[in-house]
Amino acid sequence: MNKFSPLCHVDDLENDSTKGFLENENGQDAIFIVKKNGELYGWKNACPHVQGAPMAWRKDQYLNTQKTHLTCFAHGALFDPTTGLCTQGPCLAKTLEKVELFVSSEGIVSFLDLNNKES
Repeated sequence: MNKFSPLCHVDDLENDSTKGFLENENGQDAIFIVKKNGELYGWKNACPHVQGAPMAWRKDQYLNTQKTHLTCFAHGALFDPTTGLCTQGPCLAKTLEKVELFVSSEGIVSFLDLNNKES
């Protein structure tokens, strides 16, 4: 059975911000979290336009300057931060791949880790 793996505490995330996690050997995050209007949304760091191209141009920089949309800085695509739907750009109407999040009663934010199985 898959299990949830911890990422951070909910207080580590500011409203209207993003934070990446699970950095790979290239220094790019595998997933990121958006905190919008107090709610958390998890996404894979992979633009649907080009076979999983990373979206951020700098660490934790997934939002546009107005903080209204997630942005793929390689392609200029804009995504709704709450649904992952592309609203502008070359992958119009496609969506980011969702990452299931869980917040414990202690405020620990975890994600459903499909690679980590309990025995």
